[in-house]
Amino acid sequence: MATTPSMDLMLERVEALLSRHEALQRAHAQLQEQVTTLTQERDSLQSRLTAARARVDALIERLPKTFDQDE
Repeated sequence: MATTPSMDLMLERVEALLSRHEALQRAHAQLQEQVTTLTQERDSLQSRLTAARARVDALIERLPKTFDQDE
């Protein structure tokens, strides 16, 4: 069965759309992986920050209390 020029054009466009869709799906999957990685990194950094704050607070508590110079 012979195809007409308009049918050929339509087939080319459908194939181009399918190709673009596949490329977008791959890009989306890569972005999802990046989001997961960055979320894990953020959570780790937040945990480290919380631990560092706790250590700083503990060090501040160990500092001797100072008196006003007027007294």
